Amino acid sequence: MTNKTFTATTAAAALGVLTILGCSAATADASAAKPAITAAHLTGFTTNDGPTEQVTLSGAVGDWGQGVSVNPDGSVNPEHNSQLELQLQRGSFRLDIASIDKAFVSAMAHQFPSDPATCSGHIAVTQHVPVVTGSGTGAYKGVSGDFTLTISLDEVDKPTAGQPCDGTQPFLNQTIITAGPGNLRF
Repeated sequence: MTNKTFTATTAAAALGVLTILGCSAATADASAAKPAITAAHLTGFTTNDGPTEQVTLSGAVGDWGQGVSVNPDGSVNPEHNSQLELQLQRGSFRLDIASIDKAFVSAMAHQFPSDPATCSGHIAVTQHVPVVTGSGTGAYKGVSGDFTLTISLDEVDKPTAGQPCDGTQPFLNQTIITAGPGNLRF
């Protein structure tokens, strides 16, 4: 092999190594800039119509605690028509539940009770629910993403003598479950 061929081959090999290293470094830098997407599943339940529920976050993120219906200023919101703050063991973040609450209230007004003879019924609505930007604390600082949640209600109302069960009676018992998959980015 001539010296020119050896030099050209060596230069080409060095250029190839530098190109590969450069691409690897660029790829590493690009992937480091993108937040990791983590699959999670949220389940919450309550047996009353209060502003709190027990919640579990499972999957790639394992945590538990309490969900509290709040307004954007953090005050408790018993109407459930703004945000749900997930107060978990390792931090907290909020979900924007305004749209799913509106759909749930509409379903209650038009479909409940589903069995007027027993004053009982079931309602379920499903919607996309985003994480509130900037709401994360602790391990969830900077979190973003969304869930596809279903709110499901099973309820038995108190019959009123001489009146049909129309969903306006006080409830005797109810279970509300909020559940669904999500993707969180950190």
